[in-house]
Amino acid sequence: MIVSKRNSLRLAAVTALSALSLGLAGTAMAAAPTTHPTSATQQAVAGITAQPSVSSVQAWQLFRVTGATTGLPAGSTVTLQQKQHGTWVTLPAATPTNRNGSYSLGVKLGLKGVNELRIVSGNTASPVFTVTVR
Repeated sequence: MIVSKRNSLRLAAVTALSALSLGLAGTAMAAAPTTHPTSATQQAVAGITAQPSVSSVQAWQLFRVTGATTGLPAGSTVTLQQKQHGTWVTLPAATPTNRNGSYSLGVKLGLKGVNELRIVSGNTASPVFTVTVR
């Protein structure tokens, strides 16, 4: 096998990077906690439900979206998002949850057609629901 100077430099670089990544992996493993949280200390999983009062409306007609949250503090703000051109856009429709986690949000939409919507609070989002605007 013929080893050129260029190939030997590549081999040396690969070997150095491999050793470095193994060293970092060992450091990360050593820094990881060895205790496992018990179920009492694990954080509750957050969730949001959403139900529109109608499936179809006229443009700019008021309807309500109601639902409940779990795992979020009372008074958390929930916000309506609409999918526009493949991207979730936050609309100026928000309300705080009450002490039992439920909410009711008045909504008016002007974008005609089938609107994909969801309710969000922080990193938690409801399942997507649709409302058709005629």
